[in-house]
Amino acid sequence: MRLALFLLFTLALPIHAQDSQLFSLEQYLLDFDYAERRDMKISSKDAVSLIKAKKAVLVDIRFKEEHTAWHMGFGLHIPLNELPKRLKELDRSRLIVTACPHKDRSALAMAYLKTQGFDVKYLEDGLVGLAELLRGDKARDFLN
Repeated sequence: MRLALFLLFTLALPIHAQDSQLFSLEQYLLDFDYAERRDMKISSKDAVSLIKAKKAVLVDIRFKEEHTAWHMGFGLHIPLNELPKRLKELDRSRLIVTACPHKDRSALAMAYLKTQGFDVKYLEDGLVGLAELLRGDKARDFLN
């Protein structure tokens, strides 16, 4: 709850004029339309293609304990509650794909990163969908 309140308060503040790519959560919501609704998410199949081509990076935003219990073995791990302090670790030249098991936290991370000027989408079928996609031969093909 504290994180949600912090993000709402922080993201609603005006952003520094020196970086025209940055904007507030309020502005993001005011500009939200059907095109953004479609463009804010990406399927595991499309994400895997972009990650393999080095055009995107997966960012697992789960808590440390969740990541320790199981993870994909590629991409970055930046817990949601550490994201604002670790932005410099993200490559602005690539699409950022935020991910959690389903999509609740990854959608929140996507909205935050969007206000920070990143090209970002959330994984619409979550890490669970990605794990389902990368089974057997598909996992081997992805890693080779």
